[in-house]
Amino acid sequence: DKTGQLVGAMPLYEKEHSWGEFVFDWGWAEGYRRAGLDYYPKLVSAVPFTPAPSSRFLTGDILRPEIARRLLQAAIDLATSRQISSLHVLFPTPEETPLMQDVGMALRKDCQFHWSNRDYGSFDEFLDCFNAAKRKKTRRERRRITEAGIRFRAIPGCELDSGSWERVYELISLTFVRRGSMPYFSLDFFLSIAGKLPENVLVIVGEDGNEIVSAAIFFRGQNSLYGRYWGSSRYVSGLHFETCYYQGIEYCIANGLQHFEPGTQGEHKVARGFEPVATWSGHWLAHEGFNAAVAEFVAEEGLHVDRYIQDIRDRTPFRRNPP
Repeated sequence: DKTGQLVGAMPLYEKEHSWGEFVFDWGWAEGYRRAGLDYYPKLVSAVPFTPAPSSRFLTGDILRPEIARRLLQAAIDLATSRQISSLHVLFPTPEETPLMQDVGMALRKDCQFHWSNRDYGSFDEFLDCFNAAKRKKTRRERRRITEAGIRFRAIPGCELDSGSWERVYELISLTFVRRGSMPYFSLDFFLSIAGKLPENVLVIVGEDGNEIVSAAIFFRGQNSLYGRYWGSSRYVSGLHFETCYYQGIEYCIANGLQHFEPGTQGEHKVARGFEPVATWSGHWLAHEGFNAAVAEFVAEEGLHVDRYIQDIRDRTPFRRNPP
């Protein structure tokens, strides 16, 4: 402001690739390549490897639209002056999406599956909202884990000893390797963030006796739980669902958290009480022709996403659509 006080900021990455974003624009990059143009570098506003909506405009305790618009325009001006191909704002809050439209960015809609706590007193009370067939199937799925002798504990990351952290990291690394990839983060990263954010890192472990056979890493916000990485040392039917979803739901109910985001994709979450939720991103491309083509594409794509969300809502396990 006029006194030199910082009133707004917009962190950006200048990127030479599209990894770690969860909003797939590889096709756009390929289109640029075929046209003999450079898609990279590009400017991205996002939290790496984190497909969770959160504020992209830092304007204090509340969103200040007039400052957010100026930040967006400044980002576009920066891209133009440095001959950067594009600006992408990924997973903004719903309140921020109209501001991107105000400066001419195309809005892109996608879908995730989230769980909402409707003041459930217990997991059984949550299941009581299911139709009889789905309720029976879920209980059978959970019973198999109990019969396999696996028990679960939810442990704050700062209370997990170094040996257990090494075991947890080994298990989640196995998941990456099985998918043909390398782990995004090192063990030191998790140890560091668990120490610096002791109230925000949660690890749920499944144990057979004294052996950790499955684990999932979660991050806890003020009112939400975010599921991220998981792994197991053996195959047990339903172990993934129990470790990553049912245990997370139980934790939310027990601790009064209202929201659970277990990550991207996965229609299998619907049968377990997760519901479709729209997520957004905003895109501006310096090339007028490509900008118009992308705007037309995301508008058409959004219609398909709307139909998909409605179709999923018709297939939830609830006896009737929750409010």
